[in-house]
Amino acid sequence: MNRNLSLSTIVLLTVSPILWAGNAVVGRLVRDAVPPMTLNLLRWSIALVVLLPLGRAAFAQGSGVLANWRRYSMLGLLGVGTYNSLLYLALHTSTPINVTLVASGMPVWMMLVGRYFFKVPVRPRQVAGAILSIAGVLVVLSRGDWQQLAALRLVVGDLYTILATIAWSFYSWMLLQKTDAPALRADWAAFLLVQVGYGVLWSAAATGAEWAVSGIHIAWSWPVVAALAYVAIGPAIVAMRCWGAGVMRAGPNIGAFFINLTPLFTALFSSALLGEPPRLYHALAFVLIVGGIAWSSRQG
Repeated sequence: MNRNLSLSTIVLLTVSPILWAGNAVVGRLVRDAVPPMTLNLLRWSIALVVLLPLGRAAFAQGSGVLANWRRYSMLGLLGVGTYNSLLYLALHTSTPINVTLVASGMPVWMMLVGRYFFKVPVRPRQVAGAILSIAGVLVVLSRGDWQQLAALRLVVGDLYTILATIAWSFYSWMLLQKTDAPALRADWAAFLLVQVGYGVLWSAAATGAEWAVSGIHIAWSWPVVAALAYVAIGPAIVAMRCWGAGVMRAGPNIGAFFINLTPLFTALFSSALLGEPPRLYHALAFVLIVGGIAWSSRQG
């Protein structure tokens, strides 16, 4: 696999963290209006409806949707039913700073999962790149003041974030497995539709458990409807499409470094909403994170 990233691959892998940053902001804004599992179910149900007319190839004879149900069920569980459910749940019990800090370990988890479960060797450049990338995230979280990191305290929500990053690591590596029907794999909408279809079933089961424990409570409003529309179209369909295409080109190990752009974009979005201009530490963080991406993706 060629590790010299093309411009189109860089764009694909950058679009996803931009949209996921918006997802984090929106998820935080509506956390009191929609329970986390319910939010995830509504999000992916809307995405499923949007994908149905686009992914008709999933229903064609020989698509393998039923014959290969174990694979698609697992992709749906990891990428749709687990990852964002846990992150939405984490935002109810932890702070966004802590969640972002714990999630910044994604490159490490991606390398470990790839090494021990998919037999992909870890290169020294990737380790060095991970250190640079995580350092960039720490600069954002500390706002240039390292003493702020000492005040951080881990809570149960941070455990949810760790589980979410591990689930996403397995999902990303599974995308590379070439066990799909060629026609299905060639049609991005159909391939994503199959994952979302199975993922909605998993999300529905989790939501049913949530309703059984706490009851149904959704504070409907037009801002909530707009938030659902955004998280279903942008961070779900568009981001998943870009991530899948980018990972197929660059590999999960390299893609993981781009995920660490998410807290940087989140900080910038928050600054824009609060009317605060970007700070010097944002530029430093960007240099470190991009440096980690560039160093890890070099040949040799």
